[in-house]
Amino acid sequence: MSYWNWSGFFDYLVNPFILGGVVTTIWLTCVSLVFGLLLGFVVALMRRSKLRLIRCIGWFYIWLFRGTPLLVQLIVLYTALPQLGIKFSVVQAALIGLALNEAAYLAEIIRSGIEAVPAGQARAARALGMTERQIMRHIVMPQAFKVIIPPLGNSVNGLLKTTSVTSVISMEELLRRTQVLIQEKFMVLELFAVAAIYYLLLTTLGDFVQRHIERRFGQYTAPLQLSEKR
Repeated sequence: MSYWNWSGFFDYLVNPFILGGVVTTIWLTCVSLVFGLLLGFVVALMRRSKLRLIRCIGWFYIWLFRGTPLLVQLIVLYTALPQLGIKFSVVQAALIGLALNEAAYLAEIIRSGIEAVPAGQARAARALGMTERQIMRHIVMPQAFKVIIPPLGNSVNGLLKTTSVTSVISMEELLRRTQVLIQEKFMVLELFAVAAIYYLLLTTLGDFVQRHIERRFGQYTAPLQLSEKR
């Protein structure tokens, strides 16, 4: 007696309901990543601030969101805050939770990349009369970007899979839709296998994109090596 339904497995590989969950997982990852990068960059700069209070706020943010599970953060956003009069929809809570959590990790990645650039280059740039914004834009970030790319790619890969946690607040991404079909069709192994295949496809595609970006920018060198100027 076979407990595996091959017909059901192949049918659900192209099931519109499942494919809709795949699309949701993709845009949820992309939007969360964009906001996470923006917030992470701000927090990274806060961690490098000359003002102790600003540094402490940045440190506290990273400590809080890296030290608590995303599951707890989502539940607080979706179920606890409404008791204080702050209400979010499922989509809003999912995006905010993912972005806030991801920013804490990206902030450390960005900060490490910035600090990997020799400090002498920034000093030389100031001596030439460049502003801090110009230094960051033209000297520091182009070089830091090369350092940031590999861990950033790994972070994106992890974020894509982490979107599955939003299923606890009924966000209809890939895992949630898989669970819904399991409750209706009772094909547990087949449907989880379909979900696993799509996660593998997405993470593999993300890996190809990361490697392409690394090849594209890996040979980049700053046009002006100010540390060598006299």
